[in-house]
Amino acid sequence: MKKLIAMLLALVMVLGLAACGGKTEAPATEAPAAEAPATEAPADAPADAPAAEGKVYYLNFKPEADAAWQELAEAYTAQTGVPVKVVTAAAGTYSDTLTAEMGKSEAPTLFQCGNKQGLVDWDDYCLNLEGTAFANELTTNDFNIYNDAGELKCVGYCYEAFGIIVNKALLTQAGHSVEEITNFETLKAVAEDIHARAAELGFDAFSAPGLDGSSSWRFSGHLANMPLYYDCRDNGVTDQPATITDAYMGNFKNIWDLYINNTAADLTSLTSSTGDESAAEFKEGKAAFYQNGSWEYANLVAAGLKPEDLTMIPIYCGVEGEEKSGLCCGTENCWAVNAKASEADIQATLDFMTWVVTSDEGTTMMAEQFGPIPFKNAKTPENVFFAAANDYTAAGNYVVTWAFNYTPNVDNWRATVVTALAAYSADQSDANWAKVVEAFVDGWAYEYNMQG
Repeated sequence: MKKLIAMLLALVMVLGLAACGGKTEAPATEAPAAEAPATEAPADAPADAPAAEGKVYYLNFKPEADAAWQELAEAYTAQTGVPVKVVTAAAGTYSDTLTAEMGKSEAPTLFQCGNKQGLVDWDDYCLNLEGTAFANELTTNDFNIYNDAGELKCVGYCYEAFGIIVNKALLTQAGHSVEEITNFETLKAVAEDIHARAAELGFDAFSAPGLDGSSSWRFSGHLANMPLYYDCRDNGVTDQPATITDAYMGNFKNIWDLYINNTAADLTSLTSSTGDESAAEFKEGKAAFYQNGSWEYANLVAAGLKPEDLTMIPIYCGVEGEEKSGLCCGTENCWAVNAKASEADIQATLDFMTWVVTSDEGTTMMAEQFGPIPFKNAKTPENVFFAAANDYTAAGNYVVTWAFNYTPNVDNWRATVVTALAAYSADQSDANWAKVVEAFVDGWAYEYNMQG
């Protein structure tokens, strides 16, 4: 784990990918959730708790961690008497929810601001955290976001990895092993063999590549990272580019075609195929492969999958030399404190944040839900996906960093890409693929010029 963290820090210092990106967004690290209204925990303190001057309102953007945050908030209130309300935005709605909540008299005191463009939008609302007890618990500043004045406005509180999650037990059942998958060619061979024998095996290759709002970020954000990363790598990009090229769109087509043509999903209705449905297929042993990230580990284990049967492999797409690639690693998980809250609420929020990263209750939850965190009292997570990332790094493989952080007007750009992907998936013609390329390349230039 130390090797993974050291590797991530080194890459961020060189490439600066953690401090850039598109418009304030529903972060790409969200996991799928039902499109339900935001949920919140009761804010009332118990009658026998000590009196509290301030209160905390955390607007959480990770639906899969909602239950853990609600439980932790209740524990803190029971110990301190400080009311802690946790509201969790539904998947794909964080940006809109944040804007709406910030306009209320009881606005969030703790919220997400995951990239540099987000800070441009919310800088006036972000407290300078330099010198606070919470910031003093950090072991590194290299995942934090600073404004142009050099003030510490957003603190990166965890690191994540994404790729293709594999059920090794199903591979064995199909007569394959994860060791034989080293590039796109070998991934394609295994996936197509499983799909061809799906009726016999009782499971298919890939879980549904759903393009419903609860799932589409996995492809318009995370899968899109593949052509974006290699394009940025080749062109030495270290800040948001005004334009991108189509140099690796053929590789994007490779992997998307593999997903949609080796699944049980109905390709004519992907826009109504949800993230929950895709996750359920994998959890129930109906698919051997499932593109998602390290944040999904706790949910998979809770569903009964054995840690020893799980691993994560890179998203291979046919790029030369990809045999030496590793997982996609980075972070958009950054906390900001509302500078416009009352002094009492600001202090209560800072105290809560410090407790989360120092207490046994807080650090245990963070390790279970988020993996490695950059704080002095951090616990080592049991998440096997981080072990996989560490193994690739130890073998000398390069990390695919998060170039999607550069995306301009991210919600608009992704929506256009999703529309094009859905049309192509239903009718896989050259003309429809050309529209996917147009949405990527021309859409990028358009949104760059349109962003504020």
